[in-house]
Amino acid sequence: MVIAIAQIYCQDGDHAGNVQRIEQAIQSAKAQGAVLVLFPESVLYGWLNPEAHTKADPIPGPDSDILCNMAKKHQIHLCIGLDEKDGDQLFGSAILIDDQGKLLAKHRKINVLPELMSPPYTAGNTVTCVQTRFGNIGLLVCADSFQEENLVALQQLKPDLLLIPYGWAAPETAWPGHGLALQKVVQHAAQVVGCPVVGADLVGILSNGPWQGQVYGGQSVACDKKGAIIALGKDREPDLLVFTVPVESDFKTVHI
Repeated sequence: MVIAIAQIYCQDGDHAGNVQRIEQAIQSAKAQGAVLVLFPESVLYGWLNPEAHTKADPIPGPDSDILCNMAKKHQIHLCIGLDEKDGDQLFGSAILIDDQGKLLAKHRKINVLPELMSPPYTAGNTVTCVQTRFGNIGLLVCADSFQEENLVALQQLKPDLLLIPYGWAAPETAWPGHGLALQKVVQHAAQVVGCPVVGADLVGILSNGPWQGQVYGGQSVACDKKGAIIALGKDREPDLLVFTVPVESDFKTVHI
C-alpha cells in the first residue's frame, strides 16, 4: 500500500493558508502514486489555539466538507487531524475519508493534556478502528499513543494499519534530538498493536498557551509491525514522504 505523510507547515489561525497547503500536498502525493495521505494534528486552526472554540465546526460540517471534496476531487484517501465543535465542547479529532469523499471514521482524542488550554479540549472515550478496502485501519491522535491502555485496546481490534496525526512539539533547543522520542513512541505502538504505524508531525511554532514558542520539529515517522523504521521525515522542514507499507490483510491488493 503506497502511503504519503504530509509533513506540512501549519500557521495558527491561517485557515485559508492551511487549506491551500493541504491541497498542494494532496496533489503531490497523488502524482507520486499514493492511495492515502496522512496529515498531522489540528492542521486547520493549530493545536491549542483557543480560537478553535469559536471557529471550529461540527463533523460532518463545513471544514470536513472541504476535506471530503478534496479527497473526491483528487481521488485519494485522507486521514487528518481536525478540531471538532459539538455544542459547547471542542474535540481534537482525526477523520478518515475515502477517495469518493465519504467520511469513513472519526476518532476523538482521549489524552487531551487539559492543563495546556483553557477551556481545554474535551476528551474522547474510546479507540477507533474501521474496516476499509485496504483492511482494518485504526486511528489515534498524538498523546493517545503515550497511554498503554489505548494501545492494548486497539490491539484487541486487530488493525492492519494504525494512523496517528501528531503535534509533536518541544523547546527549540530540544531539537533535533526530540525526534528520537517520537520514533520510540511510534515504534512502541507498532510492537504493542502488532501492525504498521504511520505518524505525521507538523512544522511550525505554537502561538498560544503554556507551550507558546515551542517548535513542531517534523521528523514524521512510519514503521512496520516490528518497529523497524520505513520512512522518516526531515528535521524542522516541510516534507512529503511517499513509501510502501506492508499491510497484511485480505484487502491489501490495491489497484491505482
